[in-house]
Amino acid sequence: QLQLVESGGGLVQPGGSLRLSCAASGRTEDDYAITWFRQAPGKEREGLSCISTTDGRTYYREFLEGRFTIARDNAKNTVFLQMNSLEPEETGLDDCAAAPPWYSGSYDPGHYKYWGQGTQVTVSS
Repeated sequence: QLQLVESGGGLVQPGGSLRLSCAASGRTEDDYAITWFRQAPGKEREGLSCISTTDGRTYYREFLEGRFTIARDNAKNTVFLQMNSLEPEETGLDDCAAAPPWYSGSYDPGHYKYWGQGTQVTVSS
């Protein structure tokens, strides 16, 4: 089993930045696809970015337009999501999730077995 704990959310002004963290514990010796999802009010959950713990390969949704960066710190079993130039429409509950490594690049929530509790991101003036 795997446990995921997110942190780093908060209130930020439009155009601002946040750095989210997803700390893993449990069977961290296994490989996973780690993906950040967002659920905005009244909208379906959507994937943002994915990283493979096998080789560090990264995946991004096109609509992020290069503003986000996903990275990993293997020694700390932590995945980060650096979010820049945030817009109000990107307000939502951001959640990291883990899937078997062959699902790297997948944004289908049904592929992900392990989920964190989420961290709220609010972009507002």
